[in-house]
Amino acid sequence: MAVRIVRQPRKIALIGAPSSAAAFAPGLEKAPVALRAAGLVEKLQAAGYEVADMGDCPPRFFAEDDEHPRARNAAVVVAGLNDLRLQVELAVKSGAIVLVLGGECVQTLALVAGARRYYKHVNLLWLDRDADLNTPATTPSGRLDGMGVAHFIGRGAAELVRFLGEPPLVREPDITLFGVERLDPPEREFLDKSPIRRVLAVDAQRKGVGAAAEQTLRDMHADTRDYVLHFDVDVMAQEEFGAVNVPGSGGFGRNETREALRAFVSGKNLLGMAVAQYNPDKDPDGSGARLIVDMLAEAFAARAEALSRPAAEVPSAETTEGASHSAS
Repeated sequence: MAVRIVRQPRKIALIGAPSSAAAFAPGLEKAPVALRAAGLVEKLQAAGYEVADMGDCPPRFFAEDDEHPRARNAAVVVAGLNDLRLQVELAVKSGAIVLVLGGECVQTLALVAGARRYYKHVNLLWLDRDADLNTPATTPSGRLDGMGVAHFIGRGAAELVRFLGEPPLVREPDITLFGVERLDPPEREFLDKSPIRRVLAVDAQRKGVGAAAEQTLRDMHADTRDYVLHFDVDVMAQEEFGAVNVPGSGGFGRNETREALRAFVSGKNLLGMAVAQYNPDKDPDGSGARLIVDMLAEAFAARAEALSRPAAEVPSAETTEGASHSAS
């Protein structure tokens, strides 16, 4: 059945995905509540958007799961992804930009899967310090978040690879990693042979992060191709933002992260974005939540300005429901 989706450039569908089951520590499941409490809805409205808050999916919690050391909590994670995917499908069908407040990197799988119910080809832009290309064979932890991108291309845990039919969910040439700074040896070896695009943090900083982000959009043909943005807040250096499970030196500064977000969110073919890895347990005064909210509001305000320029047009999209699952 043909489904005509009329994009609503001034509407955001907000979905909470409270989960830490795929993560390296508890606490991420509190992120949706904390970000709303920091004024996210109000600031997006002040930026000129209608915000449809679709509430939260059922929570899923961190557990050690030593019985499955190569793919911890896989069944719980997949259940959470299916809950989120159904909400995303409703949001995408409404024409709104989807904004997922999650805890985990794997939740971007559900965002892309939901978008692909109506859009046959979806590119993935991964703004993250980590490549997340470990596999059950190479993982040092068994945490599914460390395999986030691997799940998309059919190399991750079998339960996640198969959760929406035949892999890959996104083809390797349609994935761009931006801000990568930490690579395990197996990940580096794989990337040396893969068509996945990657922009190392140091290279982006050398060029200027804003300019590098604009060039990345051109390289991935974002003016003509639909894409989903994954924003892992640990792309920032721990000196700039420490409310994450796996902090580290290096990475982007706050202003550099703002520049990347402004560019990536302003692309007219952005279908949605997911915010990952903010841990309120490590943010007792709430300053980290306020920073994230300010960054998101600034980025969406820049998008509104970009889309209001005379040359910018936001097209309707007519797609075929059901057949859009093919990645070829």
